[in-house]
Amino acid sequence: MSVKLVQYAAIASENSLAAQQHILFVLTENAPENLPFGEILHAKLKRTKTEYKDLQKTPLTADLDNGRVVSFVVLSDQLNMYQRHTLLRKALIPLLSEQPESLAICVFGDEAMREAHACAAIYVALVNAVDLPSHKKEQKPSLLNVINIYGYQAAHDYAYVQARVAGNALCRQLTMTPPNALTPTIYREKLAALAREHGWQHAEFDMAALKEMGAGAFYAVGQGSVPQDAAIVHLSYSPALAEKHIALVGKGICFDTGGHNLKPAKYMQGMHEDMNGSAVALGILLAASQNQLAVKVDCWLAIAQNHISPTAYKQNDVVTALNGMTIEIVHTDAEGRMVLADTLTLASREKPDYILDFATLTGSMVEAVSTRMSGAISNRPELASLAITAGNAAGERVVAFPYAEDFDSELDSDIADIKQCTLEGGGDHILAARFLGKFIEHDIAWLHTDLSSANHKDGLGAVSSGTTGFGVGYGLEILNSLLKPS
Repeated sequence: MSVKLVQYAAIASENSLAAQQHILFVLTENAPENLPFGEILHAKLKRTKTEYKDLQKTPLTADLDNGRVVSFVVLSDQLNMYQRHTLLRKALIPLLSEQPESLAICVFGDEAMREAHACAAIYVALVNAVDLPSHKKEQKPSLLNVINIYGYQAAHDYAYVQARVAGNALCRQLTMTPPNALTPTIYREKLAALAREHGWQHAEFDMAALKEMGAGAFYAVGQGSVPQDAAIVHLSYSPALAEKHIALVGKGICFDTGGHNLKPAKYMQGMHEDMNGSAVALGILLAASQNQLAVKVDCWLAIAQNHISPTAYKQNDVVTALNGMTIEIVHTDAEGRMVLADTLTLASREKPDYILDFATLTGSMVEAVSTRMSGAISNRPELASLAITAGNAAGERVVAFPYAEDFDSELDSDIADIKQCTLEGGGDHILAARFLGKFIEHDIAWLHTDLSSANHKDGLGAVSSGTTGFGVGYGLEILNSLLKPS
């Protein structure tokens, strides 16, 4: 998607907006004097028995002359980024639903407010104007090609915002693709094409290579599929003057039946989105490379399907992971931690400064924090704290959970070095993290994000689609924070 941004330093007036058909006013708590279309705003407030201050909770949309549409929203300086994004989304959707070719964004307040509001509004507008997969007969592609910003003129072209939008869009587009259109084979082809397009290094470890290497945890999951097209894909962005080395790891289960522990239909619905963690990692890689961040990014994607078949792994199997640990299989629907185990070992052997993994991993994280936010667990308390800060800054809320070693006793096995999981289910989000941590070599700082908010009905924060792309903005904020001088 390519949308032209046109900036005007002057505050908007009715004359300057005469040619604009779809207009958003981003206001402050104090109503500006000579507000364009102020009479129309106050007339509708009176008609709906509301007041100006109510625009801080519920944006208002009104019709102008000649079929023009305008939305008004008030952003208090007390709001956090998630709240700002949510209000902006509610104000923009009535405008974007009309498929406009251009959009006017008018910001008010002091310079700092106008800068912040312009940045947030541009992000929300762009992220909701991208084309997402649709197989409807009458698909309507986005027509938006110009955004006019009134009231603030930046010295840049919002490249950071546009890179974040590109990463989020790629994440959602892949995640929403039907499973018959994104098998591991097709996904791997797409990744190779993306690597060529963006100049990333590209390598693959297919099933034959993984078996020879001894990556038995990953291989156990992949062996149940026909064809056996699972693989660990390694993409790298390596700028000349990299200040840090960060590994991104993503769970890429293209469809999850649950294996021999077959999911009921209610819980198998939507399991083509179980590859969302890999799409988040890929979106962060894209945004980082488009922003030319001074960081080497290794992106490790665990691409597979969890199928039921005569060759599928089963309960009580014992397999040997890449790091030599033996694993007792307890539940075949806990396949995500299996493919991630060997992938984390591979990533850690490159000795990055940090490892960030992303996965739609456990139902217990959804039970703990709902689908409105995600959970993070780290082997470094300071990294868990950074995750919360980054999530708040990005408008993608994250809750930190303890990486508590006493949970390890639940994973004791009578026959192997470790159990894959338990059947009781209590605290499984923490148990999964304790399991994964056993496969990281060289004591590397590691942050695990369990993406319980990968999908939220009716949208979340800035994003109006149920598939949210949550994690791309948050991960990008983490990368930027880790690059700042300590």
